[in-house]
Amino acid sequence: MLIRVRYSSLNYKDALSATGHRGVTRRYPHTPGIDAAGEVVESADADFRPGDAVIVTGYDLGMNTPGGFGQYIRVPSAWVVRKPEGLTLRESMALGTAGLTAALSVHQLQRHALTPEQGDVLVTGASGGVGCWAVAILSKLGYRVVAATGKADAGDWLKQLGAQAVLPRDDLRDASGKALLNERWAGVVDAVGGDILATAIKATKRGGCVVCCGNVASPELHITVYPFILRGVTLQGVDSAETPMALRLQMWHNLANSWKPSPMAFEAIAQTVTLAGLDPMIDAILQGKVRGRVVVDLGDSC
Repeated sequence: MLIRVRYSSLNYKDALSATGHRGVTRRYPHTPGIDAAGEVVESADADFRPGDAVIVTGYDLGMNTPGGFGQYIRVPSAWVVRKPEGLTLRESMALGTAGLTAALSVHQLQRHALTPEQGDVLVTGASGGVGCWAVAILSKLGYRVVAATGKADAGDWLKQLGAQAVLPRDDLRDASGKALLNERWAGVVDAVGGDILATAIKATKRGGCVVCCGNVASPELHITVYPFILRGVTLQGVDSAETPMALRLQMWHNLANSWKPSPMAFEAIAQTVTLAGLDPMIDAILQGKVRGRVVVDLGDSC
């Protein structure tokens, strides 16, 4: 399928690819962009016709397949999602891989029967793309969200998105060496990993669920088995890149309908740049200075 890209988004993985990280992209020159939204130009799949509005996120897009920062992409139709009626193309890229990952994380919490009445839900890395959408979605669904962030100036912004309380990231680093901490969280969405994730697991309530979807702090996890065998805590991973299509379609339907954050949330979370303004944003995201999401508007020409 050939797709004319109208919008993409900037993710941390895109910034790595754009700066030559061969763990993401093996061969250069290369066009990054793991997200893309636009219209079908040509399709060998009869289920899609020219002019259909579509979304592509994940799989190999932007890694070793030329990505959404190009005006056109050619991808297998099995990667393509028809844009739901409840989203614009720009909104779909304000969400992008980050929004899909946040939705999958909320889905896993609900699969483990977490209800708002059970208590606080912790979201770590809350000022990042996944974290801020997790805050907005959970708040929309009635959960009491506690947001943790390393950005000292993000407190009011996170409360605007629906967080009931905001914690400094360092408050979630336990140095006591204890195997268990006082029960605090009914559920957790962790986009950070490392000692932040370990501390969150140790403080999760009996029968609670911790969803892990990131490793920006560290891919290592130093913890005992006690939260799992004494409290029955579940550690659930999320991989949005290879999400089966049936679940992917369900998540995009939810994001376009009952889970869709408010227009205010979209405005607060997403800023828009053109390709000409992308380089400084790549530098900023690598330095941890980007809050929320960056939408890339490809306009009528590159």
